[in-house]
Amino acid sequence: MNRRSLLHSATGAAALGLAGCLGDGGADPTATAGTDSSPDATSPTDERTQTADPTASPTATPEGPSGVYVQSFRETMVMPGTATAGDYRFALLVAVPHRFWTVTLSDRSVTPIRDGDDVHLMAAVWDPETGTVLPDSNLSVEIARDGELVSQEVIYPMLSQRMGFHYGANFGLDGDGTYTARLSVGGVSARTTGDFAGRFADGETAEIEFEWSKQVREQLKTEQIDEAGERGALAPMEMGELPQPRAAEPAALPGTVLGTGRSDDAKLVATHLSADAAGRFTEGNSYLAISARTPYNRLVLPAIGLSATVARGGETVFEGAFQRTLDPELGYHYGAAVPESPQSGDEIALTVDTPPQLARHEGYERAFLQMDPATITA
Repeated sequence: MNRRSLLHSATGAAALGLAGCLGDGGADPTATAGTDSSPDATSPTDERTQTADPTASPTATPEGPSGVYVQSFRETMVMPGTATAGDYRFALLVAVPHRFWTVTLSDRSVTPIRDGDDVHLMAAVWDPETGTVLPDSNLSVEIARDGELVSQEVIYPMLSQRMGFHYGANFGLDGDGTYTARLSVGGVSARTTGDFAGRFADGETAEIEFEWSKQVREQLKTEQIDEAGERGALAPMEMGELPQPRAAEPAALPGTVLGTGRSDDAKLVATHLSADAAGRFTEGNSYLAISARTPYNRLVLPAIGLSATVARGGETVFEGAFQRTLDPELGYHYGAAVPESPQSGDEIALTVDTPPQLARHEGYERAFLQMDPATITA
């Protein structure tokens, strides 16, 4: 494994403000709402947590809507810096500690704010040439101070309304001072195609310094949201050079868009490339691609296990699994070679074998879990 390191100073850290609005990019009021019978747990109710994180007393209750809903707060984040190593560009962001939910298969578990949690660290990884966010990149984080390891927590692939897909976890620090976050990526595990073929295979490491001080803490503000608990989502945050992990509008996808299926609030957009246009994906066959995204703001939904059957006049003409794929034109999607091009009237039955294996921030913890089959008629 090839690992090179690059150090970037935290000087000039940017604060990303509270300003924002409800996102409606790609909103679909007819999307099927999800269900989640799991009880919601609350984080500790000490004064520190209530002051730092409004999710300690969430406005959105378990009796609120299933599926995606507007989270109860908007926050300010601080971005200490960015760094490049090999094929990757990294960014580090700091926020107040968060309650979040981890997912194993279809089960979720709350991770509360614990004593000793000082910050919620978030990291993003993308291709600096195209601005494409890189899911499935197996990121890890170590926090050091003066060369001594301070914290080494599991960092989770996550989904939030303000950040979309990213990596994050709560970390404890050792008082005020200068820290170094060592971000290590193990390479992208999804198949890469087109101009991405052969890239993002090697592991790399970058280091970004950040300050923890009274001045930084004063920048980490939160405010309550009047629309909390309603159907919808906050608009993603504008984050300077850090790209937003949005899926393309259906009309902008290459090939022929066949339709959109819906499952537990996820939108599954199917597009087909003829054998002539599908050479980078398959030899001699046409190609069926599924782009999965949130119902608001078109945020990419990675880490899904997906399969499908294509039926024509009651006869099955294709049955198989889809492969996680990263392509410059189709973006992150799920693809399969199909021996025959879909025809008008064909029924494409999509089966979610595994829902998105992503931790979720508030507003997404009741969506994309119990994902029933979805059917698209070509």
